[in-house]
Amino acid sequence: MRDLRRYPLLDAAAEAEIAKAFHKTQDPRYALQLVRANLRLVVKIAYEYRLSRRDLMDLVQEGNLGLLRAVYRFDPYRGVRLSSYAAWWIRAYMLKFILVNRRLVKIGTTQAQRRLFFNMNRQREELERAGKAHDAGSIAAALSVPEREVQDMERRLTAELSLDYSMRDSDRGRRTLADVIPAAASDRPDVRVENGEVGALLQEKLHAFSKTLAGRDAEIFRERLLCDSPATLVTIAERFAVTRQRVSQLESRLRLRLRRYLEAEFGADCGSLVTEN
Repeated sequence: MRDLRRYPLLDAAAEAEIAKAFHKTQDPRYALQLVRANLRLVVKIAYEYRLSRRDLMDLVQEGNLGLLRAVYRFDPYRGVRLSSYAAWWIRAYMLKFILVNRRLVKIGTTQAQRRLFFNMNRQREELERAGKAHDAGSIAAALSVPEREVQDMERRLTAELSLDYSMRDSDRGRRTLADVIPAAASDRPDVRVENGEVGALLQEKLHAFSKTLAGRDAEIFRERLLCDSPATLVTIAERFAVTRQRVSQLESRLRLRLRRYLEAEFGADCGSLVTEN
């Protein structure tokens, strides 16, 4: 920025005069004056998109290309300042650079993906402020893209960025990526409490069922159906001097008894779900 201060800014009248001269003659000397007068704008915008000092100069260079493009396409007879028009081209070149080079896995290769890359987080925040659902389906409907594209973009973004990645948010200050990633339904407090209560009740019923067993059935139930690291069929078969197939038959019979017991206690749907899992 210190280096760029040697290039003076142009007031509206001087800028309009030079821009009209360039528009008429296409003399690169006029273009150079317009570019130099707006170099500080490029650096200002680059600071908004930088993630580290290393990528700042890359963003500045891309922004300079956007500024050049804006100068050559600028219409001085529309009554708009060059800086207002050029800002769009500068941002477009910087964002394109980020989209192509920032990640190992390329994203934004289709129109829908580019729309999501630039608008997904902003749309989620708008839905959240409005008190509406901000899941993948709601974002997809708001941006007119398939829900599968939203889910795919979320996976790609979260796979490569740290959860501490700082994101700009004009309304709430700096927020991290972890603040805007929606929690899974199973992480909701009410769901966790409900699952805890069901788990405790299930443990109580399993303990009661185990008291109805004895001998081989009790050991198979304890070491095959309740254990986190079940014993092998061969191990239990050797212990009771039977074949592995016989142990498998006893286990199947136990599963059926357990299913019927849980169906009687909880209902048919719950009993079948527990025994299958």
